[in-house]
Amino acid sequence: MNKTLISLQLGAGYDIPLSSQNHRLQVVLSPFVSFQPYLGQSPRSIETWNITTLRAGAALKFGVGRESKVLTTTDALVPYTEDVRFSVVSPKNIPTERRVRETFPLRNYVYFNLGSTEIPDRYVLLTKNQIKGFREDQLEEYTPKKLSGRSSREMKVYYNVLNIVGDRLGKNPSSTITLVGSSEKGPEDGREMAESIKEYLTEVWGINDTRINVEGRDKPLVPGEQPGATTDLKLLREGDRRVSIESNSPALLMEFQSGADAKFKPVEIVALQEAPLDSYVTFNVEGAREAFSSWWMEIKDEQGKVQVFGPYTKEQVRIPGKAILGTRPEGQYLVTMMGIAKSGPTVKKETSVHMVLWTPPQNEEGMRFSVIFEFDESKAISIYEKYLTTVLVPKIPQGGTVIIHGHTDITGDETYNQKLSQARANEVMAILKDGLSRAGRNDVKFEVYGIGEDELLSPFENTLPEERAYNRTVIIDIIPKK
Repeated sequence: MNKTLISLQLGAGYDIPLSSQNHRLQVVLSPFVSFQPYLGQSPRSIETWNITTLRAGAALKFGVGRESKVLTTTDALVPYTEDVRFSVVSPKNIPTERRVRETFPLRNYVYFNLGSTEIPDRYVLLTKNQIKGFREDQLEEYTPKKLSGRSSREMKVYYNVLNIVGDRLGKNPSSTITLVGSSEKGPEDGREMAESIKEYLTEVWGINDTRINVEGRDKPLVPGEQPGATTDLKLLREGDRRVSIESNSPALLMEFQSGADAKFKPVEIVALQEAPLDSYVTFNVEGAREAFSSWWMEIKDEQGKVQVFGPYTKEQVRIPGKAILGTRPEGQYLVTMMGIAKSGPTVKKETSVHMVLWTPPQNEEGMRFSVIFEFDESKAISIYEKYLTTVLVPKIPQGGTVIIHGHTDITGDETYNQKLSQARANEVMAILKDGLSRAGRNDVKFEVYGIGEDELLSPFENTLPEERAYNRTVIIDIIPKK
């Protein structure tokens, strides 16, 4: 007898339940038809048997299952989900085109590619002929070769940092700077990075080399990579490989700031803002972090079209209305939240909401300011405190609204970053409220958001170290009374 036989059957069957779906014992009748062709099976080596059959019959199947309950809004919640509350906030349409006069902070770092001491080509480097018409309030024509998406307008400003410094040094002949290069390869490599910037400022902008000091270090004063760090090491090292442009000249620095860690004087930008954060639809699932391993949403319009968003693990999600509505001016939606409880069952809750697309038919001018952070959050606040109180508070109009949103970059734990961004935003609000209180004012409305590292809402992308540096920020929008 041959040890191995090859066979094949083709067929179809149909399951007919004989018991209720809710019954623990299940009985199913399955009629079927099948075809078994001959495929050369030879059970004996001395002869060949050839047989092809068509068969019909029925199978009776028995099974026992365990109960799995899906909860709806009308069901009683089991104990671990009784504190979960689901709500949707869809703001009314604000018919404004928000013209924003933004005071944009100038980050005084130039980030270098790993393994290179040359200024990266994403920074704008001009020729001697081009610098004659350079103005820091008109940077549209000075665009970097490599510019990623999101807030490209602001990054155009930052990528001109060397030209802004050169221009300011030319207009303030008594001002001096120190270029401090930090490299994981050691101080000598860091010094070479700094020398490449010095060469550009002296050769192109004509700055006397005695006004530019150069130093090298193995780590910056506020390093991202801390001893014992094990995660996001590449991102941290990219952020630490940089040249810091330092100065004690007041003409170059932000108001009320001095010392090596002082920020440069910001640049003012005027532009139109698209769909501000306060126009986003907010979905709240209070208690989700403790109750669910993850949750998601199904959003259905009047025609039955369903969009799925998620999964999420945080308790609050903001989505631009345009992502849901598309080009529709408004619509009625059924929002179904489904969460997978940590012990197994799926929890389902529903609510209906009317959404209106944000549109810009009228003019409104607002102001925007930013606080940028190092890894040391308290130090950043102390540096900005006098500026916020003395410069920003008097600019808040009577009856105005101050919208504060905190952000982080993508390094570190997502939950920690969300709490950090909220803490930073709350701290900025406390300083502004204190300044208003000292001026005898209580007419201002505050809205505060901790966005964390949410990449959909972050001001910049997280691809490059300078983008991540600018994402460690609190943005302050000042809106006049409507």
